[in-house]
Amino acid sequence: MGKTGKKEKKGRGAEKTAAKMEKKVSRRARKEEEDLEALIAHFQTLDAKKTQIVETPCSPPSPRLNASLSAHPEKDELILFGGEYFNGQKTFLYNELYTYNIRKDAWAKVEIPNPPPPRCAHQAVVVPQCGGQLWIFGGEFASPNGEQFYHYKDLWVLHLATKTWEQVRSPGGPSGRSGHRMVAWKRQLILFGGFHESTRDYIYYNDVYAFNLDTFTWSKLSPSGTGPTPRSGCQMSVTPQGGIVIYGGYSKQRVKKDVDKGTQHADMFLLKFEEGREGKWLWTRINPSGAKPTPRSGFSVAMAPNHQALLFGGVCDEEEEESLEGDFLSDLHFYDSTKHRWFAGQLKGPKSEKRKRRRGMKVEPEGANKPESEGASAQAPLEVVREVVAEDGTVVTIKQLLPAPGPVGQPQSDEDDSPEEAGGPVVEPCPRSNAMLAVKHGRLYLYGGMFEAGDRQVTLSDLYCLDLHKMEEWTVLVEADPETQEWLEESDSEASSAGEGSEGGEEEEEEEEEEDGEPQHPLVMPGEQFADYLPRTEQYWVSLAQDGAGPDAKEKKVLKVAQAMAKAFFEDSA
Repeated sequence: MGKTGKKEKKGRGAEKTAAKMEKKVSRRARKEEEDLEALIAHFQTLDAKKTQIVETPCSPPSPRLNASLSAHPEKDELILFGGEYFNGQKTFLYNELYTYNIRKDAWAKVEIPNPPPPRCAHQAVVVPQCGGQLWIFGGEFASPNGEQFYHYKDLWVLHLATKTWEQVRSPGGPSGRSGHRMVAWKRQLILFGGFHESTRDYIYYNDVYAFNLDTFTWSKLSPSGTGPTPRSGCQMSVTPQGGIVIYGGYSKQRVKKDVDKGTQHADMFLLKFEEGREGKWLWTRINPSGAKPTPRSGFSVAMAPNHQALLFGGVCDEEEEESLEGDFLSDLHFYDSTKHRWFAGQLKGPKSEKRKRRRGMKVEPEGANKPESEGASAQAPLEVVREVVAEDGTVVTIKQLLPAPGPVGQPQSDEDDSPEEAGGPVVEPCPRSNAMLAVKHGRLYLYGGMFEAGDRQVTLSDLYCLDLHKMEEWTVLVEADPETQEWLEESDSEASSAGEGSEGGEEEEEEEEEEDGEPQHPLVMPGEQFADYLPRTEQYWVSLAQDGAGPDAKEKKVLKVAQAMAKAFFEDSA
């Protein structure tokens, strides 16, 4: 009895500590979020000028990570929304909407009036009703210098049949956050975890919310049992039995002043609705057998055929007090909840001549594409090194460990399913984290993400496809384009102001450039400080803010918006 009481008191103490930390983070974040709200309002003012739906065929989207990639429930189509890009000096956030037509292998940019403002690390869930709906919650916006953050707590739905955005306003939902996870469960959206970060503080969550798709209402769940510790970026999937699995994720805590320690979680939990007890949920820790993924963060997830959860890539951080080294991964893992088992996704490689001959398929002349070997029937994996030369001349080396070609004496057919096959080693995506995954008709599609080469972040825009039924080899649909690789060092600030927006053709950058030209914002003089720039140009920014806010806006609010816009432009021009 006494022990139980102590445990309950300890639990309540932890809850109080968490509540105090959340209030502390909230107070410190409020000021910087107010500044960013003004910048977000500026973007929304630009978006409000659009009154028509415009769908334009286009080249593949620019490099990005932490976007969402979703499969259309009724069409052979993938939907890409949002994301971020960092060029070494400036952070770009997107609210662009792209579609990829799988049959035609064609991209289109879809401009729809009144979209959600730019964001990354949000969650997107597709449900089939009413011709298909794409639900989006939360995410993160950052200042151009990447030092201030705004975490959204808004809920949006894209009606796929009518191509219209709608913001759903419902009280009682989760606090602002990014890195959370969300799944469709019956007629509800279930949301777990995430984090909120300000300039000096951060907090991770392990709370659970449900949004009812019939009543459009939020409710906070209070499961019994011991659940996961607070974290973001975990795997969250629904099992065929109706449970919800949580695996892994990342969190950090402050060990001393200005020193944080990160944790890459590798534990697993089952959240289950308790039958017969209305509204009651239960957490249970589970320990599946099989080949478990190594601890990592930044991995990507999707639902494979047969309700298997799929995990790809990520980064394993080796964290020292003063440095952080990352080992990027490109492996595949599957979790089968029916068998309660993990297994590694091993590719079989291209089909051999012998098997194809049985099917009556044409075979290449003897000796064609034969790997040179002295009678070995099995070869070791190959390490393939590719060098990508960026526009600025930087050479980025990408190493890939690839399965060996087929056994000696079994030449490959020129009628294989893969258009990329030419008798060489199998092509695979390079190791990466924070990529986007989607599954359609049993095929896995992988887009973008990032890896690090020394001090440089390489953001990707390639697109790969893998048939999950055959598990033979990856197909390249869009290759990595060196022309999209821009990296500006600290000393390149002059080139930054001239080159921003030149890479990728993003909508926000184009619109900002248009705004810079018509009307022309007051230029920052060489060596001028913001304390001098603001008084000199304040009247202009107040006038611009007044136009965007409308005649009924309060003077104090207009002034705050004007100052935030001026600061954003000043930092952009620095």
